[in-house]
Amino acid sequence: MYYHYCPLCGESLTLNPQSERLRPSCPKCAFIQYKNPTVGVAVILLREGRLLLIKRHGSYDGMWCIPCGHVEWDEDIRLCACRELREETGLDVELGPVFDVHSNFHDPVHQTVGVWFLGRLTGGQLQPGSDAREAKFFPLEALPERMAFPTDLLICAKLKRLLIDEEKGLAQLCEVYLEYLEAERTTRRDRRSGPSTSSG
Repeated sequence: MYYHYCPLCGESLTLNPQSERLRPSCPKCAFIQYKNPTVGVAVILLREGRLLLIKRHGSYDGMWCIPCGHVEWDEDIRLCACRELREETGLDVELGPVFDVHSNFHDPVHQTVGVWFLGRLTGGQLQPGSDAREAKFFPLEALPERMAFPTDLLICAKLKRLLIDEEKGLAQLCEVYLEYLEAERTTRRDRRSGPSTSSG
């Protein structure tokens, strides 16, 4: 929600030319109205070097993208990523580390910060959900021509570099991913077992 009048004192908001950025602010009580991007998440799921994409339904209709969505209020970012992938593709994943983060400026009115996670398939059946017309795996060298988001193309380019670079590429990425999952499992086990006690 964006205000024309201060929600604290009712004064008309004005642009302060002395501030670092031109933000609507209240000359009476110093309230400042910020316009911040929302947070989006996406899951990178690879199968034999092929990347899972969905053909969008609704916004950017008919264009392809990595399965993604917006984090809702009071929702954990990782749970959101798993939820969005399940809703759009019917698949369940175990999330790994963050693969990349980008600011999305392709829509100047609705700017987002995108977080791309690596995912490992754990179950489900591949089928498009309500937000997708199709869901299928594509070779990174043969992506659909109509990709929805420029930052997805940056992700695909980075994945291609890792797949081509055998020394520092996918093998290293998988190693880091497995180390992360093992560390997460250890942390969960420690939390379940609780603090150890000893008798003197």
